[in-house]
Amino acid sequence: MNPPKRLRTADNETPRGGQQEEEGRAVEVSIIMPMHNASCWLDECLQAILQQDFTGAMELSVFDDASTDDSRKVVEGWRERLEARDISVVISGHNSAQPRGVGYAKNKATSQSCGQYLCFQDADDVMLPQRVRLQYEASLLHPNSLIGCKVQRVPEGSTERYTRWINTITQDQLVTQAYTSHGPTVIMPTWFCSRSWFLKVGQFDEGGKGVPEDLLFFYQSLRQGGGVARVDQCLLVYRYHEKAATHSVTEETIWKLRVDFLQERLLSQWESFTIWNAGKQGRKLYRCLSPTNQKKVKAFCDVDKNKIQKGFYTYEESKERPKPKIPVVDYKDTSPPFVICVKLDMTEGVLEENLNSLQLKEGVDYYHFN
Repeated sequence: MNPPKRLRTADNETPRGGQQEEEGRAVEVSIIMPMHNASCWLDECLQAILQQDFTGAMELSVFDDASTDDSRKVVEGWRERLEARDISVVISGHNSAQPRGVGYAKNKATSQSCGQYLCFQDADDVMLPQRVRLQYEASLLHPNSLIGCKVQRVPEGSTERYTRWINTITQDQLVTQAYTSHGPTVIMPTWFCSRSWFLKVGQFDEGGKGVPEDLLFFYQSLRQGGGVARVDQCLLVYRYHEKAATHSVTEETIWKLRVDFLQERLLSQWESFTIWNAGKQGRKLYRCLSPTNQKKVKAFCDVDKNKIQKGFYTYEESKERPKPKIPVVDYKDTSPPFVICVKLDMTEGVLEENLNSLQLKEGVDYYHFN
């Protein structure tokens, strides 16, 4: 019999980076788990890790971000069961008065791990038995990519539109809908990628509470030429609760990041374009654009006859004289490319029918922003 493995901690770690071996076997997958006051969810989360059907060498790397409950004790209590399943354990943390944030904890958990691939796991979620195996196989087929999966949201009915979007957008839309308000098109709790790609993109932002470290990393990955892929099976039970870190990120923070990325990646390549929505959201996008990109807006288009009859939108906040006036026209009377500022899944299919009637192709003729 092999001798039992010891619990590894940050104090007895050897240098990391995917090269360490466990009992003669290089670790293939590190499960990266930041943790803060997660005690009530950990048993279910760790039991699911124990039940993975992946046959390669795995480790669990946990960083405790100043928990004030018994989270670390719970993880340590699972050591023998995990090691008996040939899953080595690395755990460290800090006991400062305040947590340093999700980005910091993810970076620490990653840096102390040694697997060639990284499987990010939130302590309040539950992975299905085939998650690591299927995402590992997908990573081999899609190197330099962030791999996601479909999810089951609990409690059932939570964030219904968002969950439907996660599970139903196509592989092409994983890229074309990167500007929408939902955030990364493969959500962070489902991410799986190679260590080499993670290191190329760079670490998570460590700004702490209120910083969308997942969206910042996602956009940087796309800037680096990274791919996005999804295993089209439900591999994660994705828990909704009021203490989730995502609630600390404001809508305005996300809006600004999306506008900047839209201008950088898309609008900078266009000579002119139309904003599809002459209402509040379309006008807000226009006002947030740089002066250069504002001048590229040839029109707003809409289906609302009242807006169309007004004939134009006056940019009252402009310091230009005369103030810019942008035409407002019927959507049938303009031409692509379009930035669509109408919320997805909110018009009972009318938006999609209108786009189809013009024979427009997403990712070529239009991109969704809302």
